[in-house]
Amino acid sequence: MERHLDSAWILGLITGEEQRASTIAADYRATVDLIGQRLAKSGKKEPKIYVEFGNKGPAEYSFTYGKNMWGAMATAAGGDNIAAPFVEWWGPINPEQVLASKPDVIVISGTESRKNPTAMLMGEGISKAEALERLKGFTARAGWDQIPAARQGRIFGVYQGASRTLADHAMMQFFAKALYPDLFADLDPEKTYRDFYKKYLPVVPEGTFTVSLSDKAGG
Repeated sequence: MERHLDSAWILGLITGEEQRASTIAADYRATVDLIGQRLAKSGKKEPKIYVEFGNKGPAEYSFTYGKNMWGAMATAAGGDNIAAPFVEWWGPINPEQVLASKPDVIVISGTESRKNPTAMLMGEGISKAEALERLKGFTARAGWDQIPAARQGRIFGVYQGASRTLADHAMMQFFAKALYPDLFADLDPEKTYRDFYKKYLPVVPEGTFTVSLSDKAGG
């Protein structure tokens, strides 16, 4: 969070938009504080979470994340990142380790790229039906039917492009809600993501940016 806020402050100073930068940073901090405060009061045990960039499709395990990007976000949202002891920044993890760790929540990130016909699809112009179809493909991996996340239907998709900017506080909401659905039932991460664009950018995104295996196909 601090790096995000420092970057906003510097850019605001350079462009003469200090007030705008301050408002954006305040929105980000408010999300982080809200999640942290609720988690501190709840006293709940941290659910185990596994995050993977789904660019290689179900047949091959791609990057997971340790202490940066989605890994850092999963930790900030109150998750026990199963990759953290094995991957410092980003890289693949042994598939057997994923099975042995028994994650409670699995998140597969994706982009709009169709170069790989089985890759996870998320983002601009991607329908929820297509995103769900690709996400379901990952559940067919060997042994995944025995993982708590799969048995409980707690497998999610997220847009890879929605990380690494000040708009990713919406995705922090998404992770928190995926990990603690009762605790964060009032949050609407996808609305937060779209609202950021409406407030600060000249376009509004159209597509699918978060999805749950339990969702109906819809749009």
